[in-house]
Amino acid sequence: MDQQKAKEGELILKALQPGDVIVLLDEHGKEMRSIEFADYMKRKMNTVNKRLVFIIGGPYGFSEKVYQAAHEKISMSKMTFSHQMIRLIFVEQIYRAMTILNGGPYHHE
Repeated sequence: MDQQKAKEGELILKALQPGDVIVLLDEHGKEMRSIEFADYMKRKMNTVNKRLVFIIGGPYGFSEKVYQAAHEKISMSKMTFSHQMIRLIFVEQIYRAMTILNGGPYHHE
């Protein structure tokens, strides 16, 4: 487990650029409703000068070096999902956030 996290961490850190704002999708991160996430994305779009990078960890989580490099952590749910499912769910939430910000219909309003 530790070796895999270390190797994945090295690959993650290698892909980052100076100035990136790193947000880990992590089970211990902050949970948000879709409207709150839309507001979060709006704030980030107005304040982040470089890339806003969301990272999904491997099956054993992140290495300590990746945790140290991160600026924030967001939790998608208290439930456990496969990494493939989190990709799908997260992309849908980004789409939903942009729809909300653009004044599109949102099923709770």
